[in-house]
Amino acid sequence: MTAVTDEDHGKGDTGGKPDGRADGRWDDGLIARRAAEAREAEETAPPTPAEDDAEPQVEAYAPADGPLPTRLDALRELVGLSRARLDRDTLAEAGRVLDEAAARQRLSSRHTVIAVAGATGSGKSTLFNALAGAPISDTGLRRPTTSQPIACSWTDGAAGLLDRLAVPGRLRRRPHPGPAAFDETLQGLVLVDLPDHDSAATEHRDQVDRVLALVDAVIWVVDPEKYADAALHERYLRPLAGHAEVTFVVLNQTDRLPGEAADLVLDDLRRLLDEDGIALGEHGEPGATVMSLSALTGDGVPELREMIGRFVSDRTAATRRLSADVDAAAARLRKVYVAEGRPGLGERARDEFTDRLAEAVGAAAAGQAAEREWRRNASRACGTPWLRLWRWYENRGLPGSLDRMGQALTPPEEELTARQRVEQAVRIVADDAADGLPGPWAQAVREAALTGAQGLPEALDELAVKAGAPGAPKRGGGTETGRSTVPQLGGRPPKPPRPKWWPAAVLAQASMTLLQIFGGLWLVGQIIGVLEPGLVTPALIMLAGVVGGPLVEWACAAAIRGPARRYGQDAERRLREAAAGCGRARVLDPVAAELVRYREVRERYVTVTEFSTTGR
Repeated sequence: MTAVTDEDHGKGDTGGKPDGRADGRWDDGLIARRAAEAREAEETAPPTPAEDDAEPQVEAYAPADGPLPTRLDALRELVGLSRARLDRDTLAEAGRVLDEAAARQRLSSRHTVIAVAGATGSGKSTLFNALAGAPISDTGLRRPTTSQPIACSWTDGAAGLLDRLAVPGRLRRRPHPGPAAFDETLQGLVLVDLPDHDSAATEHRDQVDRVLALVDAVIWVVDPEKYADAALHERYLRPLAGHAEVTFVVLNQTDRLPGEAADLVLDDLRRLLDEDGIALGEHGEPGATVMSLSALTGDGVPELREMIGRFVSDRTAATRRLSADVDAAAARLRKVYVAEGRPGLGERARDEFTDRLAEAVGAAAAGQAAEREWRRNASRACGTPWLRLWRWYENRGLPGSLDRMGQALTPPEEELTARQRVEQAVRIVADDAADGLPGPWAQAVREAALTGAQGLPEALDELAVKAGAPGAPKRGGGTETGRSTVPQLGGRPPKPPRPKWWPAAVLAQASMTLLQIFGGLWLVGQIIGVLEPGLVTPALIMLAGVVGGPLVEWACAAAIRGPARRYGQDAERRLREAAAGCGRARVLDPVAAELVRYREVRERYVTVTEFSTTGR
């Protein structure tokens, strides 16, 4: 064979053709022709899967102004606010939904992933092949026939979705060239044939459960023998009742049913689905699609393909699936967020708590003691000298002193009783605040109340000491627990200014005393003979002093009732307000903070369930 160089090609016989061709075609243009064909292929061919996967996937299923992003954000905030109050297992499902939603929204928005699931011998692989238009999935009598998920993608760009489903590359297929492959409505469909959900192999059932949690929709294939199987209804259909809008239930193998038996079985299947709580998409209402067909003979397969085409063209399957997942997660969390009634701290509960603290600290007794003390001081100022002398005798602590007897009779367990009253008041207000709350939040409210109540009895004792309440423990200084939160009383409440008539009353009492002394001395002088006899005048003078002194004292006692009562009420009010402030800072405010936190998460939960598509 003679070697032909480029120069020889240039000088070869061209048959007189000016363009270098003998028969109208280049003999040496193979490389050029291939280059031209490659350029044409690049201009007309669709993008390759690698190039398509490199493009950013936008969230076409969940528009920015739609309800799904708002619900997902609310669920994310709900989980974040609840981590300190709820255990990890309670929030696990909500966290999984958030993770899967984020993963799905990062992947291709042009594809709809539909799984074909069914029991052993239901004919799901046959239906899968009929939809794909080619024998992609093995069928036969040996069980299980399908051991791993097999995927068929109508268009490129679904690699990320299939990686998420863990479908190996050797089990990824394309539909057979034909009407099914070129159907415009099916562009974007990714069909996945699953292993049998009732397989004897545990790993097969695990794969079914894993893939069903990730796909956008599912086609359940049932046969006339197993359509009422409890394993199907109790394990899958009933728990996924909220996903009715992304569910197809297909009664296969109708060619085995004679006459009207197929309609009867289909009606019974609808009845079972209704008992499972699955809404049926009838009369234009949203819900599951239920139909009958025969994958073996092809009867009803075109109708199913048409329904799937409309479903895929709508491009809302992922949104519906994620919304149903959010509904399911919210339904599981309902018991920990929805309260019975209207829990909280009302004014009545707050007032009763203040009353109990005031009773424990002895506010009423302190007010009464202050009133008695004020009246005693007024009586000393306006009373007769003889009465003051008797009270001085009592205050010396001699036998018969009522004040000393009262102090001696003070029970030694009084402080313990006051502590018990405080603890009881805290328990009651905590129970009132937690009434109707879900368990975790009720427990949080009670813990906040009990934690804040630590040191509260000592703080109230400090208040009693500062106010000088009767029976209060006498301490040299404040307690460490009450040093920062005990409101400062500033000592006893100041005495009100003395009435203007008080000096006149004192002068009148002094005059009555002088009359008694003057009349008495006059009588003594007459008795000893110093003065001339005459008992009437000195006796009248002395009688006027004796009678006038108690009358002045009685009038003053009547006049000081009002100021003494106001003084006692002021002392009681100040001690009551101080005890209320201490209880509010230590107990009511922490409880209110927990209730505010609950209201925040309750609002987030309402947002999550506000746009529910399943009515849950």
